[in-house]
Amino acid sequence: MANTMKPSRDIARLIEIMAALRTPVTGCPWDLEQTFETIAPYTIEEAYEVADAIERRDLADLKDELGDLLLQVVYHSRLAEEQGAFSFADVVEAVTKKMIRRHPHVFGDGTARDPSTVKATWDQLKAEERAEKAAERARLSGGNTTSTDGPVTLADVPPTLPALTRATKLQHKAAKVGFDWPNLLPVFEKLKEEIQEFEEVALPHDPRGESLLAPGDSPPESRPPGAARSGRLAERESEGVNKHSAIKEEFGDILFVMANIARHLDINPEDALRGANRKFVRRFAHIEKVLAERGKTPAQSTLEEMDALWDEAKALEKT
Repeated sequence: MANTMKPSRDIARLIEIMAALRTPVTGCPWDLEQTFETIAPYTIEEAYEVADAIERRDLADLKDELGDLLLQVVYHSRLAEEQGAFSFADVVEAVTKKMIRRHPHVFGDGTARDPSTVKATWDQLKAEERAEKAAERARLSGGNTTSTDGPVTLADVPPTLPALTRATKLQHKAAKVGFDWPNLLPVFEKLKEEIQEFEEVALPHDPRGESLLAPGDSPPESRPPGAARSGRLAERESEGVNKHSAIKEEFGDILFVMANIARHLDINPEDALRGANRKFVRRFAHIEKVLAERGKTPAQSTLEEMDALWDEAKALEKT
């Protein structure tokens, strides 16, 4: 098979290759072992690599990454076909049906032309499709559907999304039914509140020492043995929450509020954090470069020296 299979611009060849890889005895041992669950992480990884190529504006790399992502669609479709659920052709038919239906202003008699009206129509049609999807899911599962706990308004926000992305989508869904702040001011007030609560539970447990304490708390040596801490940490401990869980929960609350601010300002929090990551890498690379010119490594330098180089990198970026 390997000697006769040729590359092609036709999607049918990719489907044929996947079928060959999944053919018992003559196929690939690794591919034959795979399931939906084992392939899913690769699907997510390939989607991120597509996004990375776009951010780098590397169109040559984007071509390859899109191919890898397409392979994931073909892979899952083949797994489903082997179970008699659906094929790649069914996937194509389903998405073309969806796109035609949700664009009546292009493929039907609709007249919507401005983006806001198009989005409203899209959401309306999407809501109508949920009932159809529920019926299809019941058919594929033989009538045994698993009910999901949680509010119906938020039911179609996948729990597998990156956490910050899911937070903004959950908030967006809730806002559509009126559960939203009227403007940014109260959101920032909420952020200040959450930061204060986080300080109260986190600062007493600074892993590098307790020189920083929560407001109103006293140093461990000044408290009688067994004396309870004051403030937010004492409150959480009284609820049976251990200190690490309390710190983690309060930190999550801050991120959730930050995602809400991003939503109000139409900022993608994942993109913003990726930008901050790139900036950190860029500035730290400057630190390493200058230190290497001095015959040193970061480990051989002081924090003050590296901090000065960080400021130098910032100044260079401004110019």
